[in-house]
Amino acid sequence: MVAEKEPLKGGDETNEEGDGEGKGLAKSLTLFNGVSIIVGCIIGSGIFVSPTGVQEQAGSVGLSLLVWASSGVFTAIGAYCYAELGTLIKKSGGDYAYIMEAFGPFVAFIRLWIEAIVVRPCTVTIVALTFAIYGLRPFFPDCAPPDGLAELLAILLIVLMTAINCVSVRLATLVQDWFTIAKVVALFLIILTGLYLLVFGESQYKDSFENIFENTSQDFTKVSLAFYSGLFAYSGWNFLNFIVEELQNPKRNLPLAIAISITTCTVIYVLTNVALYTAISPDEMLESPAVAVLFANKLYGKFAFVMPLCVACSTIGSANGVIFTSSRLFYSGAREGQMPQVLTMINKNTRTPIPAVILTGLLSIAYLIASKDVYQLINYIQISYWLAIGTAIAALFWLRKTMPDAPRPIKVPLIWPAIFLAGCIALVVIPMIAAPRDTGIGLLIMLSAVPVYAIFIGWKNKPKFFNNFIESSTIFIQKLFMVVDDNKED
Repeated sequence: MVAEKEPLKGGDETNEEGDGEGKGLAKSLTLFNGVSIIVGCIIGSGIFVSPTGVQEQAGSVGLSLLVWASSGVFTAIGAYCYAELGTLIKKSGGDYAYIMEAFGPFVAFIRLWIEAIVVRPCTVTIVALTFAIYGLRPFFPDCAPPDGLAELLAILLIVLMTAINCVSVRLATLVQDWFTIAKVVALFLIILTGLYLLVFGESQYKDSFENIFENTSQDFTKVSLAFYSGLFAYSGWNFLNFIVEELQNPKRNLPLAIAISITTCTVIYVLTNVALYTAISPDEMLESPAVAVLFANKLYGKFAFVMPLCVACSTIGSANGVIFTSSRLFYSGAREGQMPQVLTMINKNTRTPIPAVILTGLLSIAYLIASKDVYQLINYIQISYWLAIGTAIAALFWLRKTMPDAPRPIKVPLIWPAIFLAGCIALVVIPMIAAPRDTGIGLLIMLSAVPVYAIFIGWKNKPKFFNNFIESSTIFIQKLFMVVDDNKED
């Protein structure tokens, strides 16, 4: 059974999440608010886990830094294109809503499936593994931890964050607010230390920059995988569309917010990598998945423990944020009749969507058990993610044709979506050659949406026993988690 195709009634959970479509959203966000929201969404665990992946595929310091800078420029173009879509179609759900408007329910469902069933849970898994790797490094500084320990610690984090998001929205947001500070502290520690060493340090700290393009990879397919790791660190750039309705003077502030925030993130990321290379050689970076801890161990002495603590706190905030925001996806899909009704239900006491939160947590643990390799998981995500993003950009072209006279507060010159769409196609096609197994698995996971759509949505005249099974399962889950349909509780 899927939810009825009707708008949400604006219950408490909707207000917490910020949809608020029933009553409308106040235009309370200033330019500064817009910048801080985008920067907060982008900067997460990626910068602490991706440098090794970028260096491994790029081969040289110079190309690695170019990948980081180019990834920032690429995401800025994408965010600019999304600004037009966000001001044209003011519906929650982001690119899912755009694809629904342009290409209909089937293609939109595949996008929803990719984000809700693949990207979000896989991101939680990657963040949890990053937490485990950094959290265990102080206890195992010179050797790898025992087999299975990192995975067990990652699972415990996922369970803890899932439980917090089931128990209280207020507690979840409190965790988010406090742990956001940690990632800023960690990055500024690295950047300030690196810049000091470059200006005042001995020559040994500048060795990595003498022949910066030495050992540059000549394999274009490997370079595309380096971009996968780099772009993963910029994940969150397309959260921009969720603030359009609340932004004051969006025609002016939206492009400015994009320019300022993504320029800020790009500068921070490039400077962080420059700083890392002052103390860590490219070979050492390849040997350590916890580059920030290695950096701290070399330079901070007995205070080195601060770095893994900050990174671990940062990843806790990131995991919590992904789980916390995932319920918006289920609500958006349910409004279009494309998600099981039970996933939209909330507990009357905690006002949290417990079934949706638990599903995200369980999927995250499943991906963790299926693959313990962080970079392999990134490859699984990226093939599906960039295919979906490319489809959303194609929607921009289609809507220009089908809605030529619709008011567009922001109208992007078509050269920019054309460039971005070409980049998305390259990010999908080239890695199929470089990592056929990983991309194949990613595509199979994505295409699993087809039979799900055919059975649960496309098939209208289901037999009675099928509907009875779905209904009884829904009632069982309602009783188990004490959840109700927020649209009907009045």
